[in-house]
Amino acid sequence: WEPTKKPAEIQKEEWMAGCHKLQLDSVDKFKKLLPSLDTGFMDREEFGDFYKFCFQFNRSGTHKTLDKDLVVALLKMCLTGGRIQSERLNTYCDFLETTKDESYSKITLDQWRSFLDFSYEYPDADALEKYDESQSAWPVLIDEYCEHMEKLGKKK
Repeated sequence: WEPTKKPAEIQKEEWMAGCHKLQLDSVDKFKKLLPSLDTGFMDREEFGDFYKFCFQFNRSGTHKTLDKDLVVALLKMCLTGGRIQSERLNTYCDFLETTKDESYSKITLDQWRSFLDFSYEYPDADALEKYDESQSAWPVLIDEYCEHMEKLGKKK
């Protein structure tokens, strides 16, 4: 991370210089690089800040949501590599990609952040077995993901 001229904004020249330094001249090369970036040095709170930044940075103008297709791509870029269990990440992305519910065509920051927290609290099938929707304060999206997992037989 190198500081930018303006907070929370990367100028085109800064972006191009960074891409040149990393020899990134295509989206495919960029996608291949991202999982190799080590975020393991960050503690949970620092990673949470980075994770929030990833959402905020990708917003357009005054929009407070991201398209679910972008969210799926960002989730895979940010969380692949052991930060959370790969099965949790993959099943959640599959759920988002296949849901027909139009209310989930856009994802809010709260939903984005809640998924990371949920993944820490319920990292695997054994933990998910203890999930009780009637006692939860998670966004409805998380409740519906848990119902999806139950239908798949991945929640006992």
